[in-house]
Amino acid sequence: MSARAESRSRSARVAAQAKINLRLCMLARGTTGYHELETIFLKLALADDVVVRVTPGTRTLDVEGDVDRGALGPAEHNLAWRAATGYAERAAWPAGFAIALRKHVPIGAGLGGGSADAAAVLRALDALAPEPLGEPALLEIAQGLGADVPFLTSSSGLALAWGRGQRLLALEPPEEREVLLVVPPFAVNTADAYRWFSESTDWARHEQPAGVLRPETLHEWPTLASLATNDFRTVVHGRYPMLDDVEAHLRALGCDPVSLSGSGSTVFGVLPRGRRADAGALARDAAMGGSRVLLTRTASAVAPVIGAD
Repeated sequence: MSARAESRSRSARVAAQAKINLRLCMLARGTTGYHELETIFLKLALADDVVVRVTPGTRTLDVEGDVDRGALGPAEHNLAWRAATGYAERAAWPAGFAIALRKHVPIGAGLGGGSADAAAVLRALDALAPEPLGEPALLEIAQGLGADVPFLTSSSGLALAWGRGQRLLALEPPEEREVLLVVPPFAVNTADAYRWFSESTDWARHEQPAGVLRPETLHEWPTLASLATNDFRTVVHGRYPMLDDVEAHLRALGCDPVSLSGSGSTVFGVLPRGRRADAGALARDAAMGGSRVLLTRTASAVAPVIGAD
């Protein structure tokens, strides 16, 4: 939206794009007590639909779609709500907001669904604001909301990130490819995954990322496939051995890379150029163990904020 159109608009819509981690390496704990990480984020076409409306003072959140409403908890704990209140505190605007989320991204699946909603809210409010804060300020707000939120708030489709996800190097996205997402019938709590990793890791022997990444090559699928790894894999697969079968099945289809996304539970497989897959047939396969299978694409562009009045 243009600056003039933004100042007149009272509501905005954003496709809150999911993400996968093409690489996720755990580093030692920082001074904050949290593990630092090195990761390569890539946005997907799969997205929640987020509409944000500015109000005179009331604050509401409505969630529909692919979600267990009983598991939502208080609105004030939702990342989208926290993003809106964080923006309001920073900008002293707006007095109120109404957020409507239609969920398509599975929750607790390592795809950044809640983080994407928070990022979409930040971008929507900044598009509506009479005095926009700009992306650097949005990224500062995002840092306090979770490790995935800065990337999902950014205008980058692909990025190399360090620390707690707040240090970002924007990269040219690779050519679009179809992606199979296998979402098991269980979620993995991120805090549990970090605890499992910490309890199982001998840091004296833990291998740190080797070599120097060359950013100019990270838009090439062969390079990305060669770098694909996830340090959560051992502890998550150890508790859910069926994920080994899922990985093997995706590799048999020719997917490369194949990996756990985030702390799980989703396993993704990137299909070769020109290769298509029948997600429905795959979902019926016994190796999937009752998992949902979603077919999406990698994203070569970030979804824009559009007016919703």
